Amino acid sequence: MPCRPAKTSDAICRVLRTGPGLRAVVYDQSPKRSYTRFVTAQRADVVGIGENSVDLVYRIPGGSQDPPRHLATPNAKFRASAHSVSCGGQVATTLAGCAALGLRTLYVGTFGDDANGQRARDTLTDAGVDLSHAVVRHAPNRHAVILVDERNGDRTVVWHRDPQLAMRVDDIPASVVSHARLVHVDDLDEEASIAAARIAAGAGVLVTSDIDRVTEQTPALIASSTVPIFSAHVPGALTGERDPERALRALRKSHSGWLCVTLGTDGAMLLDGDRLHHVPAFAVNAVDTTGAGDVFRAALIYALLQSQSSTEILRFASAAAALSCTREGAITSVPALDEIHQLMNS
Repeated sequence: MPCRPAKTSDAICRVLRTGPGLRAVVYDQSPKRSYTRFVTAQRADVVGIGENSVDLVYRIPGGSQDPPRHLATPNAKFRASAHSVSCGGQVATTLAGCAALGLRTLYVGTFGDDANGQRARDTLTDAGVDLSHAVVRHAPNRHAVILVDERNGDRTVVWHRDPQLAMRVDDIPASVVSHARLVHVDDLDEEASIAAARIAAGAGVLVTSDIDRVTEQTPALIASSTVPIFSAHVPGALTGERDPERALRALRKSHSGWLCVTLGTDGAMLLDGDRLHHVPAFAVNAVDTTGAGDVFRAALIYALLQSQSSTEILRFASAAAALSCTREGAITSVPALDEIHQLMNS
């Protein structure tokens, strides 16, 4: 269907091919110094707001020490057994995972205008993620150096992000957010994430959040989320409770919805009302744990939108995360739907 911009001087009509079929869009050249954007009317299943990254991954051979002595020795030099460059980031990986499971996904976030930014955009486009509301800024893209222990796949991440890449509240496309089936945010640019979550909640849209740290704004992000999903250390840091079940129950006092925490090799927990669900981790040969939590969130979102039960959702997400650990990288580790079902039924 042809589109007609309100002001020909401000915008031109384009038609883009995104997967099968054509979709009409308006190219908006509104006066913003650092980026251009595309505006689309197609409703997304999942709108993700937050981080993308280009990861420089080094595999480190481990010995019998725990940790390996060369990693703990100051001023040490050691050779990596392998090196690769891949793309990830919390929200970017989650959206790639959702797209692999058949959901329509749209990314709202910032890219640099360098080669890494182009690599990240190409990777997400190839994964089937709509970048029509992504922002490109005149800055280097976020990147990370990841050291992966060959013995068990555990990783250490060192990252850098130029301040010019920070998302602002006025970068949030309110109409897109309010028409999604679900909005997923991280805690990188908290003010923007909270604003997006509140817009979504006000429109009756489900909100999931990836909460990986504790700041002064964390309570507001939790309150704005339908289903906050915590990294293992966060509930204890918020409540002072070392036991994850007691920590979730303490958080229940200020949040009436589902509360979920990923626990690594101990699986995951979800508090639904007063009922606690715990699913142990699937036993796999872990190669690289990078992105496992992001894949967990992707699978949880998929199962949630399929109206599965709490236990089914948790088990499905745990299976997806386990599969991601058997592969290197973040976005490259995203499993297919049939693979998840196969592991669950094995």
